[in-house]
Amino acid sequence: MTRGLNGNQIKLIAIIAMTIDHVTWILWPGYDTHWWVLLLHVIGRLTAPIMWFFIAEGYHYTKDIRKYILRLFIFAVISHFAYDFALNIPFVPFTTGIFNQTGVMWALLCGLLVLVVNDSPSIPGWGKILLIIGLCIISFPADWSCIATLGIMAIGTNRGNFKKQMIWMMAFVFMYAIVFFIFIDKIYAVLQLFTALSIPVLKAYNGERGKWKGMKWLFYIYYPLHLVLLGVLRIVLWGNDVNIMIGGR
Repeated sequence: MTRGLNGNQIKLIAIIAMTIDHVTWILWPGYDTHWWVLLLHVIGRLTAPIMWFFIAEGYHYTKDIRKYILRLFIFAVISHFAYDFALNIPFVPFTTGIFNQTGVMWALLCGLLVLVVNDSPSIPGWGKILLIIGLCIISFPADWSCIATLGIMAIGTNRGNFKKQMIWMMAFVFMYAIVFFIFIDKIYAVLQLFTALSIPVLKAYNGERGKWKGMKWLFYIYYPLHLVLLGVLRIVLWGNDVNIMIGGR
């Protein structure tokens, strides 16, 4: 029996952590500082780095990068409406600001495109730099902003060197925490650093996908579906007047 955790098991951890985090946002809207709320959000910090890691792994193993990009794009569009509905954010971006205007799927797509651009032999060095900057800019309004894009780049371009992957990933997360500290919330800025808890989980990855081939589709479908259900719960609990992540009760 192979030791460690396979891809399916780690993705399941991400799904559970994400669900806990998102349910917590609905039950305690705004930047609540009760210890149990912060603890539940700490658990949720496991999810993003796992997403980034497996986007990079998917890029490495995919047999058809165009289908991979198209699949992510379709679910990014679907998830935009699900995410905004769940958190009571207008579907038209930038109505409530520049942060958290769409779901993380959009940033994951941009991260995948960064890896494609970086490895393209037909794009000159200066062109790659400009395109990567452009992808960071258009991913900025998403959940986890351009940090998700940069995190995928850090993991994908340093594949085979786990220590370097994690150092660069946490460097970008630290940048995110600084922005959070200045513009959004100081306590929740520190909370972002708990993404480091994902490092031992990812280190346990044994390189195997797992026997069940449906996990890929489970995550794609689960992400927007659970957001829609949380949006219904939000309306039941708070009506349609509470902005979950920016406002409060």
